[in-house]
Amino acid sequence: MTDSLVQWLTAVLGGKVSAEAVIFIISMIPVLELRGGLLAASPALLNIPIWKAVPLCILGNLLPIPFILLLIEKVLDFMEQVPYLDRIALWLRKKADKHKGKIEAYGFWGLVFFVGIPLPGTGAWTGALVASLLHMKIRKSVPAILLGIVLATVIMSLLSYGLLGTLFG
Repeated sequence: MTDSLVQWLTAVLGGKVSAEAVIFIISMIPVLELRGGLLAASPALLNIPIWKAVPLCILGNLLPIPFILLLIEKVLDFMEQVPYLDRIALWLRKKADKHKGKIEAYGFWGLVFFVGIPLPGTGAWTGALVASLLHMKIRKSVPAILLGIVLATVIMSLLSYGLLGTLFG
């Protein structure tokens, strides 16, 4: 599903903004995040050099994180008071609760690996959501999320530019 969505967004945005803006935007989107940005940047799609793609994807992925950490609880509380939005708020809280144990058990390093290992439902957005709902201190959660993004960057760069670069290069 992620591949299809990345390909679709790349096609939709491709003629309207630069390739660099495409990967930056994709990296800001929940679910896709940095992983989707690096897939879009890979030789299989936009063929953006890795030295240019990595910083753009990291910045795109990091941009929403402070807002999530600082505001998500207030936003969810508000959404719970609005018909139809209350369902989305409940879904987000359930998603956070589902992953809470993994992060609580290992603390800082649990958050690092949760954000960094590219599995469905993990990443900086969900990590920030869980950290916020666990009331982790920002001075602890931001470095953990940043390290997780760096780990995800290494893994996805190897996959996107190594494996896919070999297949499509």
